[in-house]
Amino acid sequence: MSETQDIGAQQSLKGRCLCGSVQFTAAPRSHDMSACHCVMCRRWSAGPFLAVDCGDTVRYVSDDGLAFYKSSEWGERGFCRHCGTSLIWKMQGRPECHVSTQAFDDAAGFTLTSEIFVDEKPEGYAFAGDIEKMTGAEVIAAFMKEQEGA
Repeated sequence: MSETQDIGAQQSLKGRCLCGSVQFTAAPRSHDMSACHCVMCRRWSAGPFLAVDCGDTVRYVSDDGLAFYKSSEWGERGFCRHCGTSLIWKMQGRPECHVSTQAFDDAAGFTLTSEIFVDEKPEGYAFAGDIEKMTGAEVIAAFMKEQEGA
């Protein structure tokens, strides 16, 4: 992956929106990428939202165009208000972010390891390989369990 800065066990990667109004660095917790097939993600990103968990490591170099939309009772989506680039999904009131792999300057090295909200995935596409799959109910149950532990 290009232009990285060592942060302990994690690498800080540079990313940005299409127009450059939002620029950031973030350190993915792993190279495991997840695809979300929920209706909201597909409408928001014009396809499945491919993201990596970056925890609370997102740092904005420029956030002139950054906006957040509260898309559900628990989640919010970060995007550029100028060019519309889908950038971040996070739980409301929490710093941990799932960042679009496509927003990084170099998205090489990420591996699709899971799909969520598979019960909302349309029939028109499918990812190859035997990877973890979770329904919407399973994802929400996992989020609730995580919230209880926080």
